[in-house]
Amino acid sequence: MRAIVLLCLLKAAFIQAGEYSWTGPDKNPGNGGKDPNTDNVCLQDQASCGCCLMQQQIHRMKLFFNMSLNELEKELVKTKTILNNVRASRSAFSVALTNENNLKCFGPFRDDRLIVYKHLFINVGDGYNVDTGIFTVPRSGVYSLALTVYSDAGSPGNTLAACATLEVNGQVVARPREKNMQDQEDSATVVVAYHLKAGDQVAVNLPIGCFLCDNNSHYNTFTGYLLYATD
Repeated sequence: MRAIVLLCLLKAAFIQAGEYSWTGPDKNPGNGGKDPNTDNVCLQDQASCGCCLMQQQIHRMKLFFNMSLNELEKELVKTKTILNNVRASRSAFSVALTNENNLKCFGPFRDDRLIVYKHLFINVGDGYNVDTGIFTVPRSGVYSLALTVYSDAGSPGNTLAACATLEVNGQVVARPREKNMQDQEDSATVVVAYHLKAGDQVAVNLPIGCFLCDNNSHYNTFTGYLLYATD
């Protein structure tokens, strides 16, 4: 039995190298080398017949695995492309007004001013500019935007308020505001889902009559991230 298996392997190797060919009667090359009179040949030379059948099976397996491998490689390329697109489109930022130990207030001013949040929690995609306070949208899509304002109004009766405006390209989207004259601290929060286009600029403006106070407790925060892309 071992001798027959060894003979089959040797013949299979010769066939692959082109040094051995099937010489049985009525060979049909167009039929993958399958002999229509295989039964007769097998009766005459069972070892050679077994080798031929083994070679045919090996050839079929090679074709099957090569096709499967090609399909898997195509799917791998597609998956890598999708993953790279997802990674390229990631965008998220979260910032606070300051990170100082002592409470520091911003405003009030005689005119409206953009608020520059100096403390970065995260800035994936580098969309937020810490020097200007502006988030430039890297990719069109639906974004989640959140703004929290806080101030220490001081003694009761103070006419100032904790307030700001969330703006896109200079247009007001939301106005979180609180002016409770019965206590010393005021705060408000707004969260919106908003469709933005690539190149849009998102910022927070401090209107006249508003002021904010913050320290390393991070009472004032500005956050945005891409929920899903639309281009």
